[in-house]
Amino acid sequence: MDGIVLENINKQFGSVIAVADVDLELSDGRFVCFLGPSGCGKTTLLRLIAGLEAPTRGRILLAGEDITRTPAHRRNFGMVFQSLALFPHLTVGENVSYSLKVRKIDRDTRRRRTESLLELVQLSGLVDRHISQLSGGQKQRVAIARALAIEPRLFLLDEPLSALDAKLREDMQLELRMLQQRLGITTILVTHDQREAMTMADLVVVMGPGNRIHQVGSPLEIYRHPANTFVADFIGTSNLLEGTCDKSGEIRVDRVHLEVAELPAEILPDSAVTVSVRPEDIRVLPGIESGNNRLPGKVSFIRDLGSSVEVYLDCAGIQIISHSTPKGRPEIKPGDDATAVLPPAACVALKS
Repeated sequence: MDGIVLENINKQFGSVIAVADVDLELSDGRFVCFLGPSGCGKTTLLRLIAGLEAPTRGRILLAGEDITRTPAHRRNFGMVFQSLALFPHLTVGENVSYSLKVRKIDRDTRRRRTESLLELVQLSGLVDRHISQLSGGQKQRVAIARALAIEPRLFLLDEPLSALDAKLREDMQLELRMLQQRLGITTILVTHDQREAMTMADLVVVMGPGNRIHQVGSPLEIYRHPANTFVADFIGTSNLLEGTCDKSGEIRVDRVHLEVAELPAEILPDSAVTVSVRPEDIRVLPGIESGNNRLPGKVSFIRDLGSSVEVYLDCAGIQIISHSTPKGRPEIKPGDDATAVLPPAACVALKS
């Protein structure tokens, strides 16, 4: 394979398992996000790929070559850390060209490369400015340009946008994604921000409990077809309904029969099951209606967010959240009887 391959990667710090049983193949030219909550091992996995840590067990291959024990400085990977680690006593241009100077690249080549990179990250004309005179977004761009100066085989980003305010962060997400598409460089981003991963990635690697990978797929695939209850709950908002699969293979939640998109083979008759339904797929009707995929209840809360409306229903102790557009807002108010309609195609059955 031309890209990077991780084979049975494990990392322990004493008795603590930081990364467990990771097998992963990443093809060239893709934007990959390692996504998960704090402490799930995603940064450790990135550091293993970078060569900043050595695995306790397993191999790392790049284009078929075993680089498991190759020192970080010989892997030719570009990396941007959360702290950015820019040199405050150097100018923008000196920061960008520093790695080229260390590699003894001649001055004219360094200058041309630096000017080209600053133009690429929209910082033309700031080559002589000091780091202390830059905004947060400009510092991010300098760090990115510096990492790209060596023309890396792999571009690694460890939560580089986490310190930015919300608006600047969204702008930088878009800029970084467009830059990666122009360069075609394989990029791996570590983040705990689901929106960031869904916005930027070709491929999302979801890590979680057990410090292992729970699912790998496109953002849409992971959102619409979560592999388990952890992924369904962590990615976006989901209604997770606890039920049972009876002997006939039918799913029941609070005595209501739920038809689902598909019943996975691992869900056996007479076993517990969790059904995941996204809020935007649920329709709320005024009044009480019975039947398959209908949960009657009372409206407990309505939140109007301007671009969307959230309706909260209490269905015999089960909380259901529904999202709709303002035009599709149901004619109901808190305290009213209402029924949540769950389309079978939107109901994803997961093993509890």
